[in-house]
Amino acid sequence: MNVLADVWRREVPHVLAALLRRYGDLGDCEDAAQDAAEAAAAQWPADGVPADPRAWLVRVASRRLIDRFRADSARTRPGRACTGRR
Repeated sequence: MNVLADVWRREVPHVLAALLRRYGDLGDCEDAAQDAAEAAAAQWPADGVPADPRAWLVRVASRRLIDRFRADSARTRPGRACTGRR
């Protein structure tokens, strides 16, 4: 078993709990946690596992959620359509 899988199995309940306390939507939190796992799979082999992998996963997942909320908000905000004119 690889290190990422071991960390994920151990930390995912804690990561999801932290995200749910802050953001409340289970589906969004699960998606963000998966995004964080993908980021970890890309970054950790090169940089090594961080000293506090749970905090790293929560931080990355939180940032992904915030980015998603901002993008959704920008798309649905009335009167902000891009016309291509200056």
